[in-house]
Amino acid sequence: MIHQGIRLSDIVGRFGGELLGDGETRICRVATLASAGSGDLSFLSSGKYRQQLEHSAAACVILGKKDREATSKPRIVCDNPYLYFAKVSAFLNPAPEVAPGIHPSTVVQEGAQIDPMASIGPHCFVGRHAKVGRGAKIAASCTIGEHAEIGDHTLVYPGVTIYDGCILGKNCVVHSGAVIGADGFGLAMDEGKWFKIPQIGKVLIGDDVEIGANTTVDRGALDDTVIGNGVKIDNQVQIAHNVVIGEHTAIAGCTGIAGSTKIGRYCKIGGSGMILGHLNITDHVDISAGTMITKSIDEPGTYTAIYPFAPHREWLRNSAQLRHLNGLAERVRQLEKEIESLERKKS
Repeated sequence: MIHQGIRLSDIVGRFGGELLGDGETRICRVATLASAGSGDLSFLSSGKYRQQLEHSAAACVILGKKDREATSKPRIVCDNPYLYFAKVSAFLNPAPEVAPGIHPSTVVQEGAQIDPMASIGPHCFVGRHAKVGRGAKIAASCTIGEHAEIGDHTLVYPGVTIYDGCILGKNCVVHSGAVIGADGFGLAMDEGKWFKIPQIGKVLIGDDVEIGANTTVDRGALDDTVIGNGVKIDNQVQIAHNVVIGEHTAIAGCTGIAGSTKIGRYCKIGGSGMILGHLNITDHVDISAGTMITKSIDEPGTYTAIYPFAPHREWLRNSAQLRHLNGLAERVRQLEKEIESLERKKS
């Protein structure tokens, strides 16, 4: 955080946009419209928060072009207020510098290669022939398996487990509790008992990927599980074996993706979405929250399969009607035939 503040004119000089009002106004922090005070920068990206703008104590706001006159406060006008705000926030709140070194309580096995500029926190385990890149930070109590690789400047938060042979690219972020490379759910029935199929693939994760807390990414059964560059995955997501996720796709919390499904580039999957196995989802598909996808999607667009909520009694009545839809459809078909027959007789 820049405690002494930065002038609005300097912000605009760095990030662009149109400055209206006093360019000497100094900004120290970012905040929401409701909580902002003196020295704070906020933003308006949705009309439903315009009333908050009227009462906000923010020193400056970021607005879209259509809202340029919505306030008399010093303001920055740009095409995408939310993105602009995010860039300013990142500038005002830079990540702490990595302090190189290996904590004495960490176990580093034979053949592991740890760059001298990497940081390994207390009580970690780094397996044989694992690699940790330059500027990477492995926080406390993490496990890095044998032959696993952590790319340059990747941040691994406390309590992450990365199994043998899994590879993370550069500039990734993996949050606490994530498990990368556990066995996929591969089983075959043998005389009334389940026989476990060895999961011998890996997990390959590209650059600039973020993986949320308690998310699990299973290793492949034979081929690898692959997560492309720039993918963003929220907390508590399950990604099964052999899944392939295309570049710059975003997946919200509690989503489940079954094995061997392929998801394209620039897709967005809402929270608690469920995608069955062995499907193909093309590029630029948006899946609404709570939607179950049961077959492949070949055309870009938004897909939704949510039964609208309602008061419980009303929901029960609607649900009862749904159970009779097939019979109703058959009656309609029969009526259509009867009407067609009557029309032929008249003619």
